[in-house]
Amino acid sequence: MPRATAPDRSVMRLSHGQAAWAMVGVTLLWSIAGVVTRHLEAARAFEVTFWRSCFNAAFLLLVLTAWRGRGLWQRVAQGGWPLWMSGLMWAVMYTCFMVALTLTTVANVLVTMALSPLLTALIARFTLGQRLPVRTWAAILVAGVGIGWMYGQQIAGGDARHLLGTLVALAVPLASAINWTVIQRGSRTSVDGGEGQDMLPAVLIGALLSSLVSLPLAWPLQASAYDLSLLAGLGVFQLAIPCLLAVGIARVLPAPEVALLALLEVVFGVAWAWLGANEAPSLAVLGGGALVLLSLVGNEVLGLRKRL
Repeated sequence: MPRATAPDRSVMRLSHGQAAWAMVGVTLLWSIAGVVTRHLEAARAFEVTFWRSCFNAAFLLLVLTAWRGRGLWQRVAQGGWPLWMSGLMWAVMYTCFMVALTLTTVANVLVTMALSPLLTALIARFTLGQRLPVRTWAAILVAGVGIGWMYGQQIAGGDARHLLGTLVALAVPLASAINWTVIQRGSRTSVDGGEGQDMLPAVLIGALLSSLVSLPLAWPLQASAYDLSLLAGLGVFQLAIPCLLAVGIARVLPAPEVALLALLEVVFGVAWAWLGANEAPSLAVLGGGALVLLSLVGNEVLGLRKRL
């Protein structure tokens, strides 16, 4: 139906370069979560997750209903395994990311999440048969060195709470890698010119699942009005809008490249926490983050030269 596919086709008209820059904007929005949570008054752990996912779900429900109309729930009910698997992965990312932020530093969570492109490349290679150019493998390798530098320093003096936060954060890159691959598999027909599967409802499914799972663990709710205003902003601007954009961008860019660009969230997020919450990163975080950024820039510049 035209109404169902128009938003996706508009995203598909993006060039590779436009999609890459759009993904940079997405990571910038994603990166504000850490600094915002450091300014909460009373909400903690699962309550932070519940409210953010709840506001996210409410916004997505309005937007997707406007786009899909009454056919939204029919698409959800009739969605195949890629839709529901993607929804489950979104829920894991929504939940584990926010819980991890309440247990350990912003830098440690983001550095752990930066394992995503390594996992994505491996999964996409064996499930989608995607061949990666040498430049992308080289960029992932350099980024991995930077991540190892940052990560090794972070865990050197960790306590039990810090290690628990790291373990929770590890679920995010694994779910992310599976999710990018599933989204491309589900929408591959569209990329080749057919109708394909509408994967946008998966973002809503993830928000609803995250809300339902975290509510019992968050009770009794203690968030102040100030907390609710911050968490509403996160639900809409840090989560719903960029996630919708990311689903469309994943139709244009290969899954490993999307995950590689998503590493910018590490650099942006650490900078926000440093400037806005006085979480000064160590020399290892700065050095490793610089390697990550250089690998991203190098990969995109070499790719652009090849296409010109």
